[in-house]
Amino acid sequence: MNTLVFTILTLCVLGVVSALVLYWVAQKFKVEEDPRVDDVEKMLPGANCGGCGFAGCRAFASAMVSSDDISDLYCAVGGADCMKRIADYLGKAAPVKEPLVATVRCGGTCEKRPRTNSYVGASSCAVVSSLYVGETGCAYGCLGYGDCVAACAFDAIRINPETGIAEVDADKCTACGACVKACPKGVIELRKKWPKNRAIYVSCVSRDKGPVVMKACKAGCIGCGKCAKVCEFGAITIENNLAYIDPFKCRLCRKCVNECPTGAIKLVGLAPLPKKTAEPAAAAAPKPAAEKPAAPAANKAAVSAEPETAEKK
Repeated sequence: MNTLVFTILTLCVLGVVSALVLYWVAQKFKVEEDPRVDDVEKMLPGANCGGCGFAGCRAFASAMVSSDDISDLYCAVGGADCMKRIADYLGKAAPVKEPLVATVRCGGTCEKRPRTNSYVGASSCAVVSSLYVGETGCAYGCLGYGDCVAACAFDAIRINPETGIAEVDADKCTACGACVKACPKGVIELRKKWPKNRAIYVSCVSRDKGPVVMKACKAGCIGCGKCAKVCEFGAITIENNLAYIDPFKCRLCRKCVNECPTGAIKLVGLAPLPKKTAEPAAAAAPKPAAEKPAAPAANKAAVSAEPETAEKK
């Protein structure tokens, strides 16, 4: 009996001592947190997608409160309105950024980019990319196994079963960038979001030379430079055999679309410009009436007038 009581008392004393030690440690190393962090976190959408570069909304809220300059901090999911509310609450200047949207830069559909082999294994773009180029001759195109779909927390991207290429729903996309990080081929890019989801971009990322591209994909960019020549705004550059349209310089004039011989430049939400037709041959002007040749000069034949020889009788 005494042993049991002694054991119970010993455990109680150890529990009290441990509690006191833990309390002292907690007070000693306590980190004071600004109460505004809780308020800012409530203003955020709570997606915890990592698109802001932080581990979650809590870490982002803490950075917003502690930073004097928040121009480099931006919540893509919340957008400009969310950032303005937070900035007004904190008494800071709200960062201003153009809205972005994820864009799949690959036009290699099953028709344009035929399969050359069949893959049997884990349905993962990362796995396939680590093993070989894929089921087609193009080493740069969309693999179509859906790593981007799994990474998207907003159901904004899917694999089209007919084309085998990822497609983005611009109305659902928040430009968090999760799909960009998930794509091992670097096919997905965050680009400027135009009103009414309009867009013009080169749907190819292949850096191979023209003949190699055309052998692997009939819709690839061959780097001919025709699009760059007609662009009046300097929005198109050719580098590593690949054309690129800068979305912040492009004015959606659409001239480059008709110039592309392979159809690699994709037009979304806009009607293409009418193609130039050959001008009809000008009607032949009526030939001037042929001038009559001048009459030859009359031979100056000496005409001798007969003298009157008749004598008056």
